[in-house]
Amino acid sequence: MPNALEITDLKARLGDLEILKGIDIVVPFGEVHALMGPNGSGKSTLTHVLMGSSDYEASGSALVGGIEVMGLPVHERARMGLFEGFQYPTEVPGVSLDDLVAEMAEVATDPSAARTRAEDASQLLGMDRFLDRAINTGLSGGEKKRSEMFQLAVASPKIAILDEIDSGLDIDAVREVAAMVETLRSSSLGVLVITHYSRILRYMNPDRVHVMVDGRVVESGGPEIAERLESEGYAAVR
Repeated sequence: MPNALEITDLKARLGDLEILKGIDIVVPFGEVHALMGPNGSGKSTLTHVLMGSSDYEASGSALVGGIEVMGLPVHERARMGLFEGFQYPTEVPGVSLDDLVAEMAEVATDPSAARTRAEDASQLLGMDRFLDRAINTGLSGGEKKRSEMFQLAVASPKIAILDEIDSGLDIDAVREVAAMVETLRSSSLGVLVITHYSRILRYMNPDRVHVMVDGRVVESGGPEIAERLESEGYAAVR
């Protein structure tokens, strides 16, 4: 059975600057993995490269559900089942969340199933009061992340890359977002949570933690890694 995400020897440079120096990460379906690392380690670059940013010169392999996505345009990567949750979700004035969901259902392989997922997720995540509002406009940080989790549920991707979804959130919102990730956990979804800090992982049950330093994954293991980093910092793994 293929994995939700399988990254092999992924490298990336920006001009003369080499940022990713051979990343290997496997996220099986049904699992939540965390990618931790200090500022400048390459975590966000990894997200941009996986999503198809043209800013980088990249090489290596990234399989989503067993299908190679490197070299595909962004919209094709999304169709293959790659989803990004943004650190700072973009506001889209004039377009309601309900409009977005309707469009997502329209282009889905099974529109009826997508509409059913939207209805179920709206109830599960308490989104009814947000549906007629412009996407992310006037929402708090926690509400924006709730909207992203709702979109994730409707999209039903194979792998969700959640890039610092705890950024700018107070402790209550961190707990809430972590709980939503766990609620959406399923055998047809893999999740890679990218974060600086271990605090969001206290409210989740990550199956595996990877540590990135200077463009390389230098350690992988269980949740105890995050606890150690919380007490010792990144100096020990630099």
